[in-house]
Amino acid sequence: MGEHEPGDEFGPEEGVPAPGPVPADWNPRGPRVRRDPVAAYDELRERCPVARGAGGAWTLFSHAEVVAAALDHETFANAVSRHLQVPNGLDGPAHTAFRAVVERFFTPQRTAALGPVVRRTAEELVADLPVPGAVDAVALGARFAVRAQLAWLGWDPGLEEELLRWTAEHRAATRSRRPERTAAAARRFDALVRSQTAPRRAAGAHAPDDVTTELLRERVEGRPLTEEEVVSVLRNWTGGDLGSMALCAGVVLAHLADHPQRQERLRRGVPDRELGQVLDEILRLDDPFVQNRRVTTRPVTAGGRELAAGERVFLNWTAANRDPRVFGEPGDFDPVGHAPYNLVWGIGKHVCPGRPLATLELRELTRAVLAATTALVPDPRQPREREVPPGGGYAAVPLLLR
Repeated sequence: MGEHEPGDEFGPEEGVPAPGPVPADWNPRGPRVRRDPVAAYDELRERCPVARGAGGAWTLFSHAEVVAAALDHETFANAVSRHLQVPNGLDGPAHTAFRAVVERFFTPQRTAALGPVVRRTAEELVADLPVPGAVDAVALGARFAVRAQLAWLGWDPGLEEELLRWTAEHRAATRSRRPERTAAAARRFDALVRSQTAPRRAAGAHAPDDVTTELLRERVEGRPLTEEEVVSVLRNWTGGDLGSMALCAGVVLAHLADHPQRQERLRRGVPDRELGQVLDEILRLDDPFVQNRRVTTRPVTAGGRELAAGERVFLNWTAANRDPRVFGEPGDFDPVGHAPYNLVWGIGKHVCPGRPLATLELRELTRAVLAATTALVPDPRQPREREVPPGGGYAAVPLLLR
């Protein structure tokens, strides 16, 4: 959601021979990365904190370089896609105007009011789990995300299975790195979004009183949003959150299963703020939001490397969030001390606007799972499956519920 929109992690040209006289420092699609991406990113951060990939794009791995680029909005622009991406793919005044619209949907008051709905959604879903029994944490996160988003947006609950199929289709298309597959998945999703906006537009003043209708009536710089702009926002809110929540749930529940003492601390009950810090720290250790694109607008020096204007650049959040110069050993667990430097939700003007909703959802799902069980343990019968770049986290996390 927001800064981290699915499909935005890698450009279609990655993996082709790098043009020009500067040799490649690494291969983003190489076997080392596919086998263990987190370890590969850690290695690159220490060996070559600003590296040129096999496709000619640059990747920033260190915390300092990623933060500097993310805060330099004029040099590292977000307008990198040929498709409209509102607001995260915009820069300057256009970004500011649309960002103001989007942020109205994520105020503390609105998020608090949504709390009981999200809590009920999580509790009802978890009540249907086999306890004792087995579950895939990623699949659980995906279904929860779909139900929570349908409730928030006011969409027909009957869309649940269709959205789950689309989530799986989008993941497979992203893994394939075939532009035609990702484009086809995007078209199908846009058609689904329009199936929700068209009846509301036709109903006019009689449209249901929900978030989707409210968005249709929003104005930016004194004018109504165009259909393309509305679809882009809803694509970001729905498509962005469905995949993100599944990945986050996989990482969080896997971590708790691996660390019984932390699991028990949360099971005894902690305030929202403390739980949020713990969840953010777990995600920092294994950031499922791998990286985002930028493009340079002018020549710039980063990490001692000279980048020309028009260079494609990736900010690798996963590597930056494990930088020992900021966080000590990558496995050190310090939710409070690390919070000011954690980049899970981005930083700067393009920090994820939907963070309050995403954090609420993850808190309530975690609490519901812990309340319904006495222990989460890894399933010894089935190995975990890592997601492959451009995704992060896990593709599957088999757990036993006790």
